[in-house]
Amino acid sequence: MTPYYLLEEKLLRRNLELIKHVADEAGVEIILAFKAFALWKTFPVFREYIRHTTASSVNEALLSYNDFGSLAHTYSPAYTEEDFPTILDCSGHVTFNSLSQYRQFMPMVKAYRKHPVSVGVRINPEYSEIETELYNPCAPGSRFGVLADQLPEILPYGIEGFHCHCHCESSAEALGNTLVHLEEKFARWFPQLKWLNLGGGHLMTRADYNVPYLIYILKQLRERYPHLRIILEPGSAFAWQTGPLVSQVVDIVENHGIRTAILNVSFTCHMPDCMEMPYQPAVRGAESLPADAVKTARPEENVYRLGGNSCLSGDYMGSWKFAGPLRVGQEIIFEDMLHYTTVKTNMFNGISHPSIVFERLDGTREILKEYKYCDYYTRMD
Repeated sequence: MTPYYLLEEKLLRRNLELIKHVADEAGVEIILAFKAFALWKTFPVFREYIRHTTASSVNEALLSYNDFGSLAHTYSPAYTEEDFPTILDCSGHVTFNSLSQYRQFMPMVKAYRKHPVSVGVRINPEYSEIETELYNPCAPGSRFGVLADQLPEILPYGIEGFHCHCHCESSAEALGNTLVHLEEKFARWFPQLKWLNLGGGHLMTRADYNVPYLIYILKQLRERYPHLRIILEPGSAFAWQTGPLVSQVVDIVENHGIRTAILNVSFTCHMPDCMEMPYQPAVRGAESLPADAVKTARPEENVYRLGGNSCLSGDYMGSWKFAGPLRVGQEIIFEDMLHYTTVKTNMFNGISHPSIVFERLDGTREILKEYKYCDYYTRMD
């Protein structure tokens, strides 16, 4: 039944337990960012460990309210008049990206009566250690957040929080460095606030992450500003190393000595971050070589480029060295493919998404979703 994403409950719970430990020890709240993981059939497991989620669109806000069962912490680069009433219905916190958006929509927040909504503004400390500009929200000219010199000394009416996002799969040390810049530029407004959201990108479930240091700097932050509720909203950390994408070789072609194993998955459709970043994912049982190694490898070295099954010429990656020659029907397993992939896949060429399988603690497997023609058809309806 390839291809399929395999989510392993024991690995998911391992991450959730660590995240809850950090939250409890540091006295902060850690919430799930849907932009990295939104498999709603697994929400009962998540609700054992966390209470809230973060949304970046009206659909994510609806998912939080209707399926996670809590009011979302919502931020969007730009809200629309059509969507904002629903955003309010589904959100307990709403963060504006600019003061102009604040001025446009704050009258609607003030008039809202169904439940309290805490208002924040996204700030930009103009500092980030992210090297890939595609993922750097603090690059010069960024469209994200308000700069310190754009804020008045007295915050506009109703602003109760600051939201800051500067990280992408980053370390605790990067957060410590960010806090120095953040406080230098924005701490003078902290007495006017109730909460500080430090955004996502805190990859605390990575094996080499310095969890004790993260807890330490968060405790220190709370000691400096005891009135502030501190929030973190990682996405990747929840689903990091929780399962692979299982595919299959459907053909092997050779051109000028380069052997390509064509798979029943697509990099551009099913692993878009591999193309955007770019990075070469780990393949179980294979040695990852420099991308050009396939061009000079001898046949007996069993080095292959892996090709996707779309018509995009660049839908391939490689090189990988295998223990023996690949054969049609052989499984190719891409490690760590649950974060972002399941929310960023597309149906270019009409290629279906891989199925999503959940392996329970007792080893039984449940198919959470199997994609059919109707899923492709309704996208065009």
